[in-house]
Order: sequence, then structure tokens, then C-alpha cells
Amino acid sequence: MIGRVQSPRIIRIGGGVASETALVLEQLGLSNPLIVTDTNLVKLGHVDTVTSILQKAGMSFGIFDGVVEDPTDICVDAGLAALKAGDYDCIIGFGGGSPMDSAKAISFMAVNGGHVRDYKAPYQIDKCGLPTILIPTTGGTGSELTRWCVITDTQLVEKYNLSGLACVATAAIIDWQFTVTKPWRITADTAVDSLTHAMEAYVSRKSFAYTDAFALSAMPLIAKHVRAACADPQNGEAREALMLAASQAGMAFSNASVALVHGMSRPIGAHFHVAHGLSNAMLLPEITAFSVSASTERYGHCARVMGWSNSTDSDETACEKLVAGLRQLNADLKVPKPSEVGHNRDEAAKLWPLMADQALSSGSPQNNPIVPTKDEIIELYGKVW
Repeated sequence: MIGRVQSPRIIRIGGGVASETALVLEQLGLSNPLIVTDTNLVKLGHVDTVTSILQKAGMSFGIFDGVVEDPTDICVDAGLAALKAGDYDCIIGFGGGSPMDSAKAISFMAVNGGHVRDYKAPYQIDKCGLPTILIPTTGGTGSELTRWCVITDTQLVEKYNLSGLACVATAAIIDWQFTVTKPWRITADTAVDSLTHAMEAYVSRKSFAYTDAFALSAMPLIAKHVRAACADPQNGEAREALMLAASQAGMAFSNASVALVHGMSRPIGAHFHVAHGLSNAMLLPEITAFSVSASTERYGHCARVMGWSNSTDSDETACEKLVAGLRQLNADLKVPKPSEVGHNRDEAAKLWPLMADQALSSGSPQNNPIVPTKDEIIELYGKVW
């Protein structure tokens, strides 16, 4: 099998590495970024950390802090207006998946025109805009290393997968120290998001040896450290491990693709405004239970590398322990069902057929070990609710 890999030109990773932001810009011949972020990171003082580094280097910058959770086409348009209002030579996406995905979309939409729906996957967006430098603060999405971004269409109420060279960052600066301010819920959800990335990349029909290595490294880091990071936000060892795992899982799924969990997750976010990591966490145990029979060796190996099964277990037994381990992890991390966060089952059921269509049209379910029918996806939504 031929593996095709896309990744940033520059990757810097480690505690305190954000201090090298200006050096990275200088290395790339850049000096006037638009920082794309959200108001919460401004309030936390994290944006000041980055801007002070730029100021000390004598660099100018602008700030667009209008990014919303699950960024929309409207958000991207506002960012485009901010970009066009200044003479910027690059974009810094600073934050979780939403600011980083917004930065990617603002960059490529500035030179491709039209609407994001014109570029939904499987279309490959290869005409690149301004260089993007991504600095993650959540340790979950992995967007800093991927060739993907996700934007919500407010008119059609659909989340679009967008992919291509134009979605690959020019540089990634990965500093786990930004993550110590994350609360329990976001820590838990972003970690399970990373776990989903790693597992889906490993069992994907598009997996290959290069992506397997990243996925298999990420899974045990998450399984070992997520509970400690939730219990103690200042646990540097756990935070560093989760940030590394997020980046590794991002590299894995960027090049092997995700599968059914993500295909079903995006419609939950679009219609019910459930955060992406949380919707993945809601889905992961049930979708894994649905899928294991078609790839027992790979799913069983997931259980083994995470320490949930041992070498003497059969693949079938390891798969049973994997599903049980995922369910226990959700219980320990207090992951609610959609109905438990106010999304009435009877009302939601009216949308499941549309959501199933949107999941299938995204292309992700076709990478799953079992490619589901529309009726099977509807049934799975019922089980998750």
C-alpha cells in the first residue's frame, strides 16, 4: 500500500516552546500575523503571552477573537473581513480546534472564494492562502498537525469536513503549559477526542504502517494519564503526555482518516451544539461495540496497548475488554448521554434520518471496519441517546 503523508514544515513541541513563536516567524520570513482566537483565551491571559513575545521581537500583529465553539461560515466571514482590513503576511491560529480550524478556513477562503460548502470533502483544497502557524491550547483536536478542518454551515445546519494541502499548517508550536487552565470537562472530552482519533486511524481502511506507529503511541498515553490530568489540572507529567498524544493521534488520523464515530459526531454538533470532543466521547463505546467483529485483531491490539487486556487473551476477549474499558472510562470521566444534557430523545429522533444522511455523505463511515447502512446509523443514534 502506498502511504501519502502531509504535515507542517516546522513542528516545535515541549513545555515553554511558545517562547519561540517569533523565531519561527523569522525563520519563515514572516513578521505581521493576524492572531485568530477566542475571547476566553484573551480573558485567561494566554493571548497576552503570545503577543508579548511578538512585541519583544518588534513584530506587529492584529487580533481576531470572534471565534465561536464549532466555528461557522459566519465566523469565517468575520475573520476574512478582519484579515482584509490589515496588511498581514500570515495567520496564527491560537486555541483549541475551533480557532485552529477557523485560521485554516480563513486562510484558504481568502484565495479560493465562494462558500465553504463548495469545498466539502472529498474535494481537495490545494490552493493555499497565507501561511498558518497553529498553537494549540487544549491537547485534543490535533488540528495543528492535520490536513483537515471542520466548519458548520448555518444555512444547511451541517458540519463540513474540509481537506487538502491548504488545511495543513505551515508550522505547529505545541506547548503543553497552555493546557493547565483547562477544566475537568474540557480535559476529559479533548482526551477522549484524541483517543478516538488514534483508534479510528488504527482501524481505518486507510491505515498504513506510518500512521499505525503514531496511533499506537498515542493510545497508551491517553489511557494512562487522562484521569490524573482531570483530577489535578497542574499535573505537568499528565498534561505533557496528553498534549503529545493529541499531536500523535492528529498525525495518525490526518493521513489515515477517521471513521464512523466522527461521521456520526459531526451531525450531533451541528444540530445540538454539543462540543466535538464530548459528542465523540458519547459515541465511542457504542460504535466500537458495533464495529469490533470486523477487525478483532486491530481492536484487540488497542485494548492490549492501553493495558486493558493481556497477551494471553484471544482477540475476541480483548475486544470485549476494550468495549468494557471504554464504557468504564466514560463513567469515570462523567460523560453524559445526549438526553442527559437536555436533548430530548423523541425530538432528536425526528432528526436522526437527516443526521444519518449527513454522516454518510461526509465519507468517514466508509473508512469504518463495518460500513453501516443508514438504518444502522439511526439505530446507533438511538442506543447512544
